[in-house]
Amino acid sequence: MSLPDMSVQREEESNAAVLPKQAGISEVKQQTRRKTMFLQKKKFRDEGSAMIFIGPFLILFILFIVIPVIAAIGLSFTYFNTVEAPKFVGLQNYVNLLTQDNVFMMYVLPNTIKFSLIVGPIGYALSFWLAWLLAQIPKKSRTVLTLVIYSPSMTAGIAMAVVWLIIFSGDSAGYLNSMLLKLGLIYEPIQWTQSPDYLMPIMVVVSLWGSMGVGFLAMLAGILNVDKELYEAAYIDGIRSRLQEVFYITIPSMKPQMLFGAVMAVVGTVQAGVIGVQLSGANPTPQYAGQLIINHIDDYGFIRYEMGYASAVSVILLLIVYLFSKLCWRLFGEKD
Repeated sequence: MSLPDMSVQREEESNAAVLPKQAGISEVKQQTRRKTMFLQKKKFRDEGSAMIFIGPFLILFILFIVIPVIAAIGLSFTYFNTVEAPKFVGLQNYVNLLTQDNVFMMYVLPNTIKFSLIVGPIGYALSFWLAWLLAQIPKKSRTVLTLVIYSPSMTAGIAMAVVWLIIFSGDSAGYLNSMLLKLGLIYEPIQWTQSPDYLMPIMVVVSLWGSMGVGFLAMLAGILNVDKELYEAAYIDGIRSRLQEVFYITIPSMKPQMLFGAVMAVVGTVQAGVIGVQLSGANPTPQYAGQLIINHIDDYGFIRYEMGYASAVSVILLLIVYLFSKLCWRLFGEKD
């Protein structure tokens, strides 16, 4: 065989060896492409299924949370009396709120701060303390006591009309006045819910009584789910008291529940502001003694029909709640 024929034969053999390799590489690429397309389709199906399940919640959230908040922010820059079309006034409502609304600066804001600093932290600490105590007793007794403690948060409106208004009634038939008259501690009935001296303390007592809501249940669940082996290991490492057990094991192990309880305490404190109006039967409350921001919003929005100004006050309240929620997140959020 001549030299050219041998080179041609080697070239053909080399091409024959390369072709299967190229075919193999092409097939691997096709398999990779098909696998990628399959994973993308699977991901799309999973996301579609998730959207179907959360779709109703998203629709309701947008309709009843997002849209009203955006509408309130928009109306806060207008004068709107619910009859005429809104008129754009820029920042005038906010300027009036901070510079001309003496009731807001002298009574509403101080009352809100005082009420929040008392009811919020005390109610939160009380929720954790009761949840921790219930976690130490047998299951049957714990279930009954949990229902007893939680029930006031569900029946607050009924209890307000049936229990608290009768207890603090301003005539001699009221339970508190009747008892004090019989004991000779007072000589005439006291107008408990109409007196500026007593209205705020009564609001605090009633709010704390009904503050054991879902935050309390979340804390109880968190305490019950803490791994018992952590306590055993902690005692081996040197923990010697139940207080150390709570601070070093229980609270760090249930930070999500603590965060949820803190946020619910903030929201519950804001919602509890209507108690002053329910107790006194008037908005504004007597001499503004129990007037909080939420009552101020109702006063201007649904009594005076100054919806633009009421919206500006509600935006301020939203910012306050947001700042307190961020503070709770800084305290109990996960540090990733």
